[in-house]
Amino acid sequence: MKRLVLAVTTLALLGLPPMQAANAEVNVNVNIGVPAAPAPLPPPLPFPEPPRIVLSAPPEFIMPPALGFYVAVGVPHDIVFIDNTYYLYRDNRWFSAPYYNGPWRHVERRHLPPGLRRHKYERIRYYRDEEYHRYRGDHDRYRGRHFKPDREWKEERHEQRREERGHEKEERRHGKDERGTDRDDENGHGRHRGRD
Repeated sequence: MKRLVLAVTTLALLGLPPMQAANAEVNVNVNIGVPAAPAPLPPPLPFPEPPRIVLSAPPEFIMPPALGFYVAVGVPHDIVFIDNTYYLYRDNRWFSAPYYNGPWRHVERRHLPPGLRRHKYERIRYYRDEEYHRYRGDHDRYRGRHFKPDREWKEERHEQRREERGHEKEERRHGKDERGTDRDDENGHGRHRGRD
């Protein structure tokens, strides 16, 4: 009854004639605790198209000690080199390739190498810029690790490995000589002992 009086009063205030107001019916539904219908799923994100990168020359890579992997410098792209693979960061997505200029394919963050996944790219840029400042200032005397992925770098790296192997052989030979001298000392041979 209270609803009918309320409805008639409301309709009267709205300007309806009392005859129509008497026949009017008001229906109010209040649902509390009833879950709403689930919203439709958004359409899947389109698979990112691989970027095309054109570099006139191979970029230089430096290894900031805080990162433990190589980062490209002097190019307008965010490229890193880790585990013999190049990774590109673009539009909040990661791509990988066997070469610094592609072909690139999308990689989900969870599939990145642990050393790379550990850092946000803003932090990688910070360490890159800090190390690049040192690299530019001490270019001829720079002692950090760096490389340029081209034929000269491969030849230089091959020569460096050859030298390292030569040093290792020299150290092994030197170690054998010392062990032989130590055995002679234990047996009383190889050294002239003073007379009593």
